[in-house]
Amino acid sequence: MKNILKFSIALGLSTIVMVSCAETKKEEVKAEKNKELAEVVEQVSELSIKKIPTVTNGAEAYFSPDGKSVIFNGKMGKDTTHQVYTVNIDGTDLKKINAVGDDACSHYTPDGKHLIWTSTKDNLDMHRGNYSDPQDYPQGSELYMSDLDGKNIVRLTNNKRYDAEVGISPNGKIILFSRQNDKGEIDLWTMNPDGTNQNQITFTPDWQEGGAFIMEDNKTILLRAWKKSEEGQEKKDMHLFTVDVDGKNMKQISHKSGTHWAPFPAPDGDHFAYVTVFPPHNYEIMLRSLKTGEEQRLTNNTAFDGFPAFSPDGKSISFSSSRGNEKGDRSLKLYVMDVSSLNLGPKK
Repeated sequence: MKNILKFSIALGLSTIVMVSCAETKKEEVKAEKNKELAEVVEQVSELSIKKIPTVTNGAEAYFSPDGKSVIFNGKMGKDTTHQVYTVNIDGTDLKKINAVGDDACSHYTPDGKHLIWTSTKDNLDMHRGNYSDPQDYPQGSELYMSDLDGKNIVRLTNNKRYDAEVGISPNGKIILFSRQNDKGEIDLWTMNPDGTNQNQITFTPDWQEGGAFIMEDNKTILLRAWKKSEEGQEKKDMHLFTVDVDGKNMKQISHKSGTHWAPFPAPDGDHFAYVTVFPPHNYEIMLRSLKTGEEQRLTNNTAFDGFPAFSPDGKSISFSSSRGNEKGDRSLKLYVMDVSSLNLGPKK
């Protein structure tokens, strides 16, 4: 009986010790995981962000040369579709630039005197299409230039197909855009600011190039592309490329499977922002160096964050986000992030 009692006590103490050790191990593992999580959260903590208060639904905001205002696509008030707007980053002087047709990508010219924008305003009889659906892009979208108030409009293209995704070189000498041919293939084109000298610079039957911008050197284009053969599939990779403004030396710079989208170059000539998707469907903004490939995550929010664009001085990034929306609200708001601490401004 005594031996059984001793055994029982020993077994009990052993069990307590084993349980205690197991619990201690669990706590150590938990603490280590919490430490790792804290480090990850610290690594992706966001810089200072401010909302542009008067924009109730807008996207793709690009800065004016002085960095005090942005031009964007908005659907606000009584708008039945997206139109081109400008607004100061403090929310004042909200101005509609065009009110006819469906509008898309728009920019200030580098001298700050004109606006370049996309619209179907002159082709309302054509199939309306959808700027968000590559298999149904608006075939009547054309490119225009106007004064800062939307007056004295000059039509730059007359293609009656998909001319969109427009940008302009930092020196103001080259307009860059995407054009879709009758086979549904999309390539990059350039032209002079007055619409003359239109030239196709990429000739890729499968890759669909777009979302392209000319970098600070006025020689290199940064773009995203996907394969036409993958359109409509559940899984469609998007990749990033660079290419010279004459179409030579095209180079793929992203290789992992997944989404690499909406790239925009920083004025330092090295870094660029782009959008990737974290599981399961979390769109976030990244910063990457062309020279080293080193990356930094800029946004950390479960909402959609996209369409990043640098101010000309490299101190701010505008972006569109659904953060703060009520459930079911799919509208995007405009935000400005202070990235002055990252030293991304023009190199002298």
